Amino acid sequence: MIAPILEEIETEYRGRLTIAKLNGDNHPGIAQRYGVMGFPTLNLYRDGQVALQIVGARSKRHLLADLAPHL
Repeated sequence: MIAPILEEIETEYRGRLTIAKLNGDNHPGIAQRYGVMGFPTLNLYRDGQVALQIVGARSKRHLLADLAPHL
């Protein structure tokens, strides 16, 4: 549901932001390690650490507002 939005954001912020996708159902150990309790969950990493975790679907405008302080 949010994949097209993430693709748009990745294109617009190319060079400043990399988006990687992981299917938590196929990799439950990784989801558990990062405290993922529901899908979709978006983690923003800075220097190898989770700087922001967003749980639930959001509009492009809301995602960009959440990401703005980190870009």
